[in-house]
Amino acid sequence: MTGGVHKERALPEGAAVTRLGPSPTGFIHLGNLFMAVVNRRLARQSGGVFFLRIEDTDQKREVAGAVEGIIEALGYFGIVFDEGAAGQGSGFRIQDSAGREKGKENETGQEKGDYGPYRQSERGEIYLEQVERLLDEGKAYRCFLTEDEIAAIREKQEAAKELPGIYGDYAVWREADAGLVAEKVSAGEPYVVRLDAGRAGKGFRIQDSGNGITVVDGIRGELRLPVNIMDVVLIKRDGLPTYHFAHVVDDYLMGTTHVVRGEEWLSSLPVHLMLFDALGFEPPTYCHTALLMKEDGESRRKLSKRLDPEAALSYYITDGYHPLAVEEYLLTLINSNFEEWRLANPELPNSEFAITTEKMGTAGMLLDIDKLQDVSRETLARVPAAELAGFMLDWAKRERADAFEVMGQNMDVLTAALDVGRGGEKPRKDLVYAVQIFDFISYFFDEFFHMEDALPDSITEAEARTLLDGYLADYNHGDDRELWFEKIRGLAEANGYAAKPKDYKSNPDLYKGHVGDVSAVIRRALTGRINAPDIFEIQQILGEERTRARLG
Repeated sequence: MTGGVHKERALPEGAAVTRLGPSPTGFIHLGNLFMAVVNRRLARQSGGVFFLRIEDTDQKREVAGAVEGIIEALGYFGIVFDEGAAGQGSGFRIQDSAGREKGKENETGQEKGDYGPYRQSERGEIYLEQVERLLDEGKAYRCFLTEDEIAAIREKQEAAKELPGIYGDYAVWREADAGLVAEKVSAGEPYVVRLDAGRAGKGFRIQDSGNGITVVDGIRGELRLPVNIMDVVLIKRDGLPTYHFAHVVDDYLMGTTHVVRGEEWLSSLPVHLMLFDALGFEPPTYCHTALLMKEDGESRRKLSKRLDPEAALSYYITDGYHPLAVEEYLLTLINSNFEEWRLANPELPNSEFAITTEKMGTAGMLLDIDKLQDVSRETLARVPAAELAGFMLDWAKRERADAFEVMGQNMDVLTAALDVGRGGEKPRKDLVYAVQIFDFISYFFDEFFHMEDALPDSITEAEARTLLDGYLADYNHGDDRELWFEKIRGLAEANGYAAKPKDYKSNPDLYKGHVGDVSAVIRRALTGRINAPDIFEIQQILGEERTRARLG
């Protein structure tokens, strides 16, 4: 472990070192996954490193088991870290981009990598070492303002319509007598450590003649931002660092080259750059993404963790969206040219597509569940049936114990059911996500078979029984497809139905209906539905005994 020592990484030129830094204060959300996909791509495609850092300095809000939840949820979507924190209570599987297990589980609670600890709560001595240096250099100071005093300052600033915060003349402890400070520390009075923006700003290498700072953002290009004037808190009263301070120290010591985060952090960028400068650290390239948005009536708003169930990764895990489909959808949001690339390269794995920060948009990204489902249809059409069957079994093990038992005992039927109509030049593309898929194929299993649809209005129960009895009388499970269909045509004609739909359309008064109506009756008896895939294939999967039982 390097701890507080900066050590250059032995990586190829241009390699990106990226990280995901979730806070274990609640559920993990789609924005976390979006950032994980971007960061992983930037690292992997450049021969770099992608690591997980748990930013757990807000211990009052920490949720028990949240770290394990983060790791397991990301693992479902194939997010594997080269370095970083691990769960304390359970190992996590290493998976590929399709969600398949690649190797053994990590040892429980063991970190990977030489740049830890990878939990900020375990890096306290490192932060104190750095803040002591800032205190010694006069770039930080101990502030003993009480909550009541800060509230009074804020009240005064509001009355004067001034910028709220501790800065300038309001920073009353900036130039405090050293003896008084030492006396208060010895007496055990609580304090925070603040950045002295006045002194730290004088050495600000990227300040531009008092007119602000010019920053090149990896996504947004050149930005003009105001210089920070706030004496922000670096160390809180509980001795833990703020996000501002901890992430600056950690990103430098861990060798982070690119920080990808949402545009809501743009206003904090001057603070972070000033901290890098005050510490004498080279800053990474910051890349501020657009926000995930949702249509709300005729307008759009930011996707809300509180209001929108689809913001939580559990939404996609519970419904059983395939991780590869979700990744493909996110890539359409990450780079606008991905869809064009996919059309030109339908069979290539998406790992062949290289993302660029320059092609990431700056306008709000619309989360469109309908589009996700369209992408999922296309994606699952490329996933082999046997692999898809394994995915369905994993889903059922988590979400549907009854289905898990039945499917697990009939893997050959499950695989065949998922493969119906997927061959040929125009394969079926009607499999979307696990809940929908199971509902779609459930009739293959007797335990879940039920009569879902009514007969067509033109056919009575008695007429249906006559047609089914006639079909059974001539049924031979060994017939090939051509002979099988000729028998259905013959059955139709024998019972007053046109052998071809066009014949019925030309002379509707001559017939009860057409061969399609007869097929609908057979299909309903076999599947419980009027609309279902190819009857012949369904019969082959069900087998002769089950086919006769359903028709009888």
